[in-house]
Amino acid sequence: MNDIISKKKNSYLPVKTIAWAGLLVGSLDILAAIVNFKIATGKDPVLIFQYIASAVFGKEAYSGGSLMPILGLIFHFIIAYIFTIIFFIIYPKMKLYRYNAFLIGIAYGILIWIAMNVIVVPLSKIGKFSFKLSGVLLQASILIVMIGIPLSLICKRYYSKKAILSN
Repeated sequence: MNDIISKKKNSYLPVKTIAWAGLLVGSLDILAAIVNFKIATGKDPVLIFQYIASAVFGKEAYSGGSLMPILGLIFHFIIAYIFTIIFFIIYPKMKLYRYNAFLIGIAYGILIWIAMNVIVVPLSKIGKFSFKLSGVLLQASILIVMIGIPLSLICKRYYSKKAILSN
C-alpha cells in the first residue's frame, strides 16, 4: 500500500510517488542553487546551507560549525516536501491534469517564489530580501524549471494513470 487514506472516502495521497518527487525536486533545486551560487560568486556553496539555517538560527548559523549546513540541508528538503505535498493535494481537486502541465508548472514555480519571498523569508530570522529584478527572474526560473514543471509532469502522469485505472 503506497497510498494513505485521507479524511474523504476513496481519496488517497500517493506516499511513494510524493517521496520520490520531493527527493527529486529538492535535489534539482539545491543543485541549481549550488551551481548558480558557485558561478555567480565563486564562494563555497556551504554558505547556501548556512543561509537556509539562518532562517531559524539567525547570524549564529554562519558560525555554528558543521551542524548548521546539515540543518540547512534538512530545512531545504522539509520545505521541498511541503511544496510537493501541497501540490499533490491541490492537483486532483482542481482537475489540473486536464490542462497543460508546463503552464501549471510555471504557475506553481511562481507561486513558490511568492510564498517563499513574500511570506516565509520575511517571517524568518533572515528578514527582508533585496529585490533585484535579475535575481528575482533567475530565482523564479530555477523554481519553475527545477520544481514546478517536474512536479506538474509527475502529478499529471500519476493522476492520469489513476483516472484511467478507475474507469
